[in-house]
Amino acid sequence: MKVEQKGHTTIIKDTQGNIQNFLEKLTHEHATFKTQNLILDVTHDKNVELKDIKLFSDLSKAHCKGKKSFVLMASDIDFNAIPTQLTVVPSIQEAHDIIEMEEIERDLGF
Repeated sequence: MKVEQKGHTTIIKDTQGNIQNFLEKLTHEHATFKTQNLILDVTHDKNVELKDIKLFSDLSKAHCKGKKSFVLMASDIDFNAIPTQLTVVPSIQEAHDIIEMEEIERDLGF
């Protein structure tokens, strides 16, 4: 797991290619990151499937309750099949754009 901080956003990369272990580590250390917007990069694991992405639903819900963004970055996934409560994008630029839009919405009171 590689952690990189840029301003009010933390990017966490899965370096081992094991989604289950990555999720367990994140859940265990969530208190450390709960005041930051999160981008979780699972593009390193080429075997990520929709069922793996859905495992992040509870963590996403808990993180978003704190008025912070939670964005997953994955590739080779059917983005149309992703549940609406999860935000999944294919690139880092799109992840930053989503966070910026959500910050504006929160500032406006939405």
